[in-house]
Amino acid sequence: MANLTINVDDQLIKAARVRAIQQGTSLSAKVREFLQQYVNEAEASRQMLRDAATARLMAAIDAAASEAQPAAHPRGGSLRDELYDGDFRARARSAD
Repeated sequence: MANLTINVDDQLIKAARVRAIQQGTSLSAKVREFLQQYVNEAEASRQMLRDAATARLMAAIDAAASEAQPAAHPRGGSLRDELYDGDFRARARSAD
């Protein structure tokens, strides 16, 4: 385990030690606990941001996919079905 040197007001240290003793722990344990919470909150925050970004991306993909669906032809079916219905080459020749 590594040592950490910090500068803190003497009165704050004394008050923190008293509170830690009242809670049945040490000031070092409370600092470790604080640092672990600090790190966990940062990781949880990053995960929440990733989850939100993923949800937005999936929503954009779903929206794009629904817009890309072929529109129905006004007379039923699709324009592609109408073009390929029967022998389209014969219709093209008769139109000439």
